[in-house]
Amino acid sequence: MSNLSINLNIKIAGLEFRNPTILASGVLSNTAKLIKRVVDAGAGGITFKSITLNAREGYKNPVIAITKAGLINALGLPNPGLEESVREIKSALSELPRDVPLIASIASSDPKEASYMASRLEEIGVNAVELNLSCPHAERLGLEVSKDRRLALSIVKSVRDSIKIPLFVKLGLQDDIIDLAKALEDLGIDAVVAINTIRAIAIDIYVRKPVLSNIYGGLSGIAIHPIAVRVVYDLYKNIELPIIGVGGVEDWMDAIEFILAGASAVEIGTAIYYKDLNVFKEIIEGIKNYMINEGFTNISELIGLAHK
Repeated sequence: MSNLSINLNIKIAGLEFRNPTILASGVLSNTAKLIKRVVDAGAGGITFKSITLNAREGYKNPVIAITKAGLINALGLPNPGLEESVREIKSALSELPRDVPLIASIASSDPKEASYMASRLEEIGVNAVELNLSCPHAERLGLEVSKDRRLALSIVKSVRDSIKIPLFVKLGLQDDIIDLAKALEDLGIDAVVAINTIRAIAIDIYVRKPVLSNIYGGLSGIAIHPIAVRVVYDLYKNIELPIIGVGGVEDWMDAIEFILAGASAVEIGTAIYYKDLNVFKEIIEGIKNYMINEGFTNISELIGLAHK
């Protein structure tokens, strides 16, 4: 069997991805030039950095702590706002291959605002909207919103009613994630993305104070991978929606593990810090070789296989 017989193409909510690797929101994903580099590196999809209606400066430095367990970041969702982001997205879309969808991530705590943002992004041609209900350190955004069930569902319904393109919802680690995902499925969303970083603190033992200016940040990297795999595994058992797995994907084995647990694709973020953009080709080639050695020809054959 040769590599030519291996099919890595996946379809999520009608969107064609050339392979199951997607750039996670927030990492090299806020300008057209950076996005082109990621596409050239082999990514199968792009998630643009989370956008808010108005510009946000984010938190003051230090915003990143490097730990033995991974990275802890508290950037505070800095971004230039919707209209500045629209300019970059338009530029990126003009150069993207057809089989590399661009997903625009938005963060909002107001249903009407979220609806307006999603509609504006649909208007300029993004392939899907990802609603960020999972950031663990941005005040009144992300995870804080998802823990208010009534507000979260109101936002999702408002966005769902306002756009025809696929709507993905990114969920963070919380006790009721399965029940929330079921409620979102009932509202007609197209995919669940799970999980985001996990709330954490790093303390400088000599200064004897938290390292981050915001004190709390989100832990990413290999330490959260088994937790994220567990969440994807549980989601696959309880919902019919496609799942995109996120958390600690640093090599092809991590990606395969997510897919076997039930993910249709995986997002990659922190691994870029450790391995540069070469991580995409490394993972893609690893998946191909695994499939050849194990006798699979289509990546879709592996999705959820750990449940059989």
